Amino acid sequence: MYLAMLDRLLSVARAVLAALRGQLDALCWSLTPLSLSLSLPGRRRDSPSRWERKQEWDETSPTPTSVNYHFTRQCNYKCGFCFHTAKTSFVLPLEEAKRGLAMLKEAGMEKINFSGGEPFLQDRGEFVGKLVQFCKQELELPSVSIVSNGSLIRERWFKKYGEYLDILAISCDSFDEDVNVLIGRGQGKKNHVENLHKLRQWCREYAVAFKINSVINRFNVEEDMNEQIKALNPVRWKVFQCLLIEGENSGEDALREAEKFVISDEDFERFLDRHKDISCLVPESNQKMRDSYLILDEYMRFLNCRNGRKEPSKSILDVGVEAAIKFSGFDEKMFLTRGGKYVWSKADMKLDW
Repeated sequence: MYLAMLDRLLSVARAVLAALRGQLDALCWSLTPLSLSLSLPGRRRDSPSRWERKQEWDETSPTPTSVNYHFTRQCNYKCGFCFHTAKTSFVLPLEEAKRGLAMLKEAGMEKINFSGGEPFLQDRGEFVGKLVQFCKQELELPSVSIVSNGSLIRERWFKKYGEYLDILAISCDSFDEDVNVLIGRGQGKKNHVENLHKLRQWCREYAVAFKINSVINRFNVEEDMNEQIKALNPVRWKVFQCLLIEGENSGEDALREAEKFVISDEDFERFLDRHKDISCLVPESNQKMRDSYLILDEYMRFLNCRNGRKEPSKSILDVGVEAAIKFSGFDEKMFLTRGGKYVWSKADMKLDW
């Protein structure tokens, strides 16, 4: 009894600390819009930053053709292998986010993907909806997409913003609801798989390309998903090998302990072989994932994952895209090799809605 009460008190304390941290970050942002260093915990302004020290990273500037903007770390699920965890509650003001997106467009961005955390948590989906509309209507980007767990999406969102969205990717790691609960995708009485089918139907009705993302781990690696994937008929089925990132889901300062979810390369290959007849399958091993994504965090800093943890650049809002992207660790060749550039505008997909 006492242990349960203590556990609840600790949970409340963590939530309060996270909220205070987010408020402090927001205050620092408003007081010093040209410097993000104040909002970063543990950073002294008079000490040399990682940015100022000599780097071994590539000094050339790749083109940010496809960018993944994780504008929030907050999430209503607790997936045990998550590698972008709720370390802050900070979200940029809407106009600052738009400014950064316009800078990326100017630097050559063709595709923006909004992710988290859970993108639909912020203002009940209005924040991401406004960004989607801005990117399609004002920036005229060829492709605008979202990755979501789907639990908070309502039909009214499609009615308001669906026309501006090219692709909606829903995370689904299993078609066995007990496995989803075990992984951390359970949400009370809601059924994750039933909701997936509802979202699939809305995508048809509102002309949004439907995609599925699955993380293959120890709890679903033996599952046969052929029948269910073929029935849902997504434009792409992204299949990821469970990945460890120090400081996120591995190590002393991590909020998750994903080691128990890890599978071998051989196990991953066996899963792929079992589903080799699914034409929309796009496999991504740990090697392909680590360096082939351009990731922006909630401060619009590029995250370099080359060393097995996320090393942030300075914000593009402070130093510009060209200067910041040099420290992204982005492997443009691997991006192309893994099929990172594909037909990603729904206008070009010629889908039978």
